[in-house]
Amino acid sequence: MRLDVASIRLGCPNSEIADFRQLCGAELDQFRSAAKAERALTVACTQQAALFADEAGERSEPIEYVNVRETAGWSSEGAQAGPKMAALLAAAGVPAPAYPFVSLTSDGVILIYGRDEAAIEAGRLLADHLDVTVMLKTPGDVTPPAATAFPVVKGTIRNAKGHFGAFELTIDDYAPPRPSSRDHFVFETSRSGAMSRCDLVLDLSGGPPLFPAHDLRDGYVRADPGDPAAMLRAVLKARDLVGRFDKPKYVNFTPDLCAHSRSKLTGCHRCLDLCPTGAITPAGDHVSVNAEVCAGCGQCAAACPTGAASYSLPPADTQLHKLRAMLLAYHDAGGTRPIVLFHDTQHGTPLIDALARHSDGLPANVVPFAVNEVTQVGLEAIVAAFAYGAANVRFLLRARPLHDLAGLFQTLGMADAILSGLGFSGSRVATIETDDPDVLIGELGVIEPLVTVSPPATFRTVGKRRDLLRFALSELHRRAPSPTDVIPLPDDAPFGTISVNTDGCTLCLSCVSVCPTGALRDDPERPVLKFVEDACVQCGLCASTCPEKVITLKPQIDFRAARAPAQVIKEEEPALCVRCGQPFGVKSTIDRIAAKLEGRHWMYPAGDQRLEALRMCADCRVITMSERHFDPIAGAPERAPPRTTDDYLRQRDKN
Repeated sequence: MRLDVASIRLGCPNSEIADFRQLCGAELDQFRSAAKAERALTVACTQQAALFADEAGERSEPIEYVNVRETAGWSSEGAQAGPKMAALLAAAGVPAPAYPFVSLTSDGVILIYGRDEAAIEAGRLLADHLDVTVMLKTPGDVTPPAATAFPVVKGTIRNAKGHFGAFELTIDDYAPPRPSSRDHFVFETSRSGAMSRCDLVLDLSGGPPLFPAHDLRDGYVRADPGDPAAMLRAVLKARDLVGRFDKPKYVNFTPDLCAHSRSKLTGCHRCLDLCPTGAITPAGDHVSVNAEVCAGCGQCAAACPTGAASYSLPPADTQLHKLRAMLLAYHDAGGTRPIVLFHDTQHGTPLIDALARHSDGLPANVVPFAVNEVTQVGLEAIVAAFAYGAANVRFLLRARPLHDLAGLFQTLGMADAILSGLGFSGSRVATIETDDPDVLIGELGVIEPLVTVSPPATFRTVGKRRDLLRFALSELHRRAPSPTDVIPLPDDAPFGTISVNTDGCTLCLSCVSVCPTGALRDDPERPVLKFVEDACVQCGLCASTCPEKVITLKPQIDFRAARAPAQVIKEEEPALCVRCGQPFGVKSTIDRIAAKLEGRHWMYPAGDQRLEALRMCADCRVITMSERHFDPIAGAPERAPPRTTDDYLRQRDKN
C-alpha cells in the first residue's frame, strides 16, 4: 500500500505525521515511544488495534484507530488516495462526547414459542442455562418427553409488548398438559387472556413476527424451525442473554420542545409515523420515547422539526464537525470533487472491506463516512456536505433493509428539492441498495463527479439540528450556482409558511395560543395576527385549532426568512368600550354580533338600552347592568311548564 505522506501533511497541517512500513512489527518501539507522550494519538491501522492497545498501557488520552487500508490504500486508485487518507485522519481527530446508557437486566427466564418437537429440542439445549418454558402453538401429535425437565404448555400469543428483560405476552387457548398424556399431548381445558412475563422470547413458530421490525427488538430471537442451522444459531444467541447489559440511549428527548399536540388536537406526528419499533407513543401534549425498546435508527431525530428528539451517537453537531474536518482536509490535500459515502458499520464496513480485498476497492474520490445508522443522517448533514465542497452524496443501504426507510427517503426528497432549486445539476443525492461488493463498485463507477462550490464553506457551529440546518442552508445559498430565494418543498417538510383566508379570519387568536414555536404572534395593544416564517415547523396545530378553518400549510424554504421581521397577516381596529374607552375586542366582530342580535333576539329588542352593553368591556358591562337594574329575563318568552311523571300517566290514561 502506498502512502502519500505529502498530501496527508497538507490535509492535516496541525498534526505531527510519522509514516512507517511495519509499525506493528519491527517498528513497534516507535509506537511505544509515541504512546508514552500524553497527547492525542491516532493510528492509521485497525487490524492491530488490540496489539497497540496492549502496548500502550494506561493512558489519559484515548487512542483513535483509523482504517486507511481497506477504505483508501487497497484500491486500484490507491496511489491517488492521499487526500482521502488525510480526510479520514482529520475526521478521527474530532472528539466525540460520551453518550448515556440504558441498563437492561435478564434473569434468564425464556419462553420458547414453537409448534412441534423442534421447540422442545431447543428447550433441552437451553435447560441447563436458562429457566425454560415451551409453549406449542399447534401441538398436533407431539410426543411428551419421558421426564418433565421444563414446562411444556399450549397457547397462541395474541399480543406481545415490552422489551428485553420485561416482555409481557397475552395468550389465548392456554392450557397445561395432562400428566397422563401417552403417545401425544392431551391438554386440560383451555382459556384465553392468560398473561406471561419473561426476559427472553425464542420464536420458532414459523408464523409472523410478534413485533414490528423484529430484528431490532433486543431479547426477541426468531428462527425458521425448518432450518436446523438457523435454529442452532438462535439457541446459542439466546443462551448468552443472561445478566445485566448496557445499551446506548440513542435518543435524548426534551418534552418542552415537542409540537405533537395542544388542547387535545394533534399537530406534528412525524416521529410516530417513522419509528419502526413502536418505541414512541403519545403522552399528552408531547410524545414519550421508550429507551429500552428504541433500536437507534435515528429517524425520529432526523425528522423532528423542533429538536425535541436529538440523536446522541453522536450528536448532530459532532457529526457535522467530523464532516467539516473530513472535507476541508480532503480539499487542502489537493483532492477534487469528493463523493461522500454514508454507511453503517454493521453492513457497509464489511462490504467496503470485501471490495478492497477481492476487487478494485473504493475509488480515490469516494470518501466513506461511517455512522451508527444511515437513517440517523438528517437534512443538515447533507446540506452541510455540499456547503463544505462535496460533489455527490450517496447512502449505502442493505438490499433488504431491517426496517422501513421512509424517513430517509423523505430527507433525500427535501435535499433534492433544495439542491435543484439552488442550481446544483445532476444526480447529487441517491442511495445504493446492495449486499454485493461488485454491485457497489459498479454503482460508484457510474457516478459523475459534478462541480462543487468554490471556495468550500468553513463554518463550524453547535446546537440543535434546526440551528445547524438553518446555518448550513444559509452558507450553501451564498455559494450556490443559482441562489433562488424561495424553493417549494415536499409535504411534511419542517420549513414553510401558512396561507390565511383573511376574509374568514375573526382574529380570535386561537392559533397563537397553540403555536409551540412562537411562529404565530399577537400584539397586546391591537387586534393583529403576525407570522414569523423562520420559526414555523409546519406542525399543523394552527390549522387544526382554527375554528373558521381558514389556515393552510405551504411547505417551502425562504432564505430571506431568517432576516425578515414578523409579517402582519391581518390587523383590525380595536373595539373601544363606549363607557371607559379601553380596547376590549375586535371592532368588526363586535359590530357583527350587535347587528345579528338587534331586533332578532328577545334579549335585544330594537332600540333597547341593553344593546349598548355589548359595546362595553366586561367590567363596565357589569357596572351598567347593576346601575340600570337590567332584568336579564325581561321579555323572555314564557316557558312551558316541566312535564312530570303524573303528566305522562294522565296522557296515557286518556289514550
